[in-house]
Amino acid sequence: MIKTKRVYEPPSGDDGARFLVDRLWPRGVKRDALRLEAWLKEAAPSDALRRWFQHDPDKWDVFRRRYHAELAEKPEAWRPLLEAAQSGDVTLLYAAKDAGHNNAAALAAFLKARLRRKQKHRAGYTCDVQPAR
Repeated sequence: MIKTKRVYEPPSGDDGARFLVDRLWPRGVKRDALRLEAWLKEAAPSDALRRWFQHDPDKWDVFRRRYHAELAEKPEAWRPLLEAAQSGDVTLLYAAKDAGHNNAAALAAFLKARLRRKQKHRAGYTCDVQPAR
């Protein structure tokens, strides 16, 4: 399962592997307080996209499309997240105040879609029918 959580919320037992997915380190947070697997700055939106979006809900749909296009161009940035999600729970940490309109929410949707595609692809190759002899 892929979840999102603000960095200012305390870690919990059901978080699984925790990854910070913001380009900038969150204000007022000590590095050892987050209990991170990794800080994946490269999985965050580009500076230009982040500045353009400015967490404006009216720009959300366009932001998501542009961010997903950026992610598609750099699979090495998000592949560790996908691999972690295939073996257990993953929590994407973000600093934004808006829980519904932030890069972690958009990244979670992107990763979930990739996981569904992988599952469908695997399912397409399973077959219970024995070949004719």
